[in-house]
Amino acid sequence: MHKVFVYALSTCPYCRAARAYLDENDVEYDVVEVDKLEGDEYKAAVEEVRRVSGGTAFPVIVIDDESVIVGFNKKRIKEELGL
Repeated sequence: MHKVFVYALSTCPYCRAARAYLDENDVEYDVVEVDKLEGDEYKAAVEEVRRVSGGTAFPVIVIDDESVIVGFNKKRIKEELGL
């Protein structure tokens, strides 16, 4: 089983599509909706997104602490997770 973590925005349609795709494929994942955080938690989450992805585009999907997918890229998610 892969360890999957998603950084998302609650208002982002690409974030919703990525999460729906993971749900449809019964992929377990943890998610943080960055825009719902406040103060230091928000700043820390944005800094982490920048660190792992090199920018602030969403969603950011981290697989097994090694692969980082920025945006909703169904083909890449499928390949990385072996779906």
